[in-house]
Amino acid sequence: MYYYDSTFIILIPAIIFSLIAQFMVKSTFDKYSKERNSRGITGADAAREILDRNGLSHIRIERVSGSLTDHYDPRANVIRLSDDVYGNASAAAVGVAAHEAGHAVQYAVGYSPIKLRNAIIPVTRFGSGLSTPLVLLGLLFSSDLFITIGILLFCAVVLFQAVTLPVEFDASNRAIKSLRSAHLLEDDELNGARKVLIAAALTYVAAMISALLSLVRLLLIVNRRRR
Repeated sequence: MYYYDSTFIILIPAIIFSLIAQFMVKSTFDKYSKERNSRGITGADAAREILDRNGLSHIRIERVSGSLTDHYDPRANVIRLSDDVYGNASAAAVGVAAHEAGHAVQYAVGYSPIKLRNAIIPVTRFGSGLSTPLVLLGLLFSSDLFITIGILLFCAVVLFQAVTLPVEFDASNRAIKSLRSAHLLEDDELNGARKVLIAAALTYVAAMISALLSLVRLLLIVNRRRR
């Protein structure tokens, strides 16, 4: 299996960038979560305000354990905010909560990229685990069919990550616009919230780069083995 392991070097830039992105998220959030915002608005308050302003009063807001485990669950119509965000009255917490409310608004208005992302999620879940084994089986048994299916499945993973980028950037843009129009944060606080969301966005860029380089690695494995 030496031919497989030797291609791992291709993923090193993605691993480094991912580590940097994770560090930036934590350090930026920690920085802007220490000071209480001037209005005393918590993450839960901000999410509730944005939802109500967009006619989404039926969406619940719940607390979930963990750090930065915030997410919107469209199936349950609930925004789950982490311990660091739910009751925290900082610019960082308000920014993260507003971002999740932005996802809820995306679903409500039928934002196209999020529809596409949801449509390919089943294929992505299937492909992320089976694509590489299928390619390796195809190489082992000289089956072009297995190789092709494996590569196509991983292409779906890359597509998912690519579509995720505009979804996340749009949710952040909606968050900042909502916070500004509702006057939930002062200008300097809004700047802090924006920096937190930009840092968070880098993790999705890192995921996209990782998926793309993993696809390149897979293609190199196939090419080297066939030769």
